[in-house]
Amino acid sequence: MPRILIVDDNEDNRDVLARRLQRRGFDVTVAVGGREGVAQAETDEPDIVLMDMNMPVLDGWEATRQIRTAGNSVPIIALTAHAMNGDRERAIEAGCTDYHTKPVELDELLCLIEKLLG
Repeated sequence: MPRILIVDDNEDNRDVLARRLQRRGFDVTVAVGGREGVAQAETDEPDIVLMDMNMPVLDGWEATRQIRTAGNSVPIIALTAHAMNGDRERAIEAGCTDYHTKPVELDELLCLIEKLLG
């Protein structure tokens, strides 16, 4: 069962997405914010990370950079409600593997997860 780490500062977002993914058979862990996400990406050894990009203290852009700097090559999907021109490219430059906008369209996200998991 693939393990997914959800990194998001919003409790409702984390809970809804976690429940939806668990119903689809994924083992889901959650991190509250970027700092916790960086630590859990190392200790939990997830198969994929869903990273909210707009969080206080340590945002998803910097958290992703720190995960990559530590040598972790886990696929990271950027999740953001701010779908501005250039955001996808900015996420890829930060080290994200792919990009998905909020609100999360579960079927599209599942296709992306399956593609990245191979």
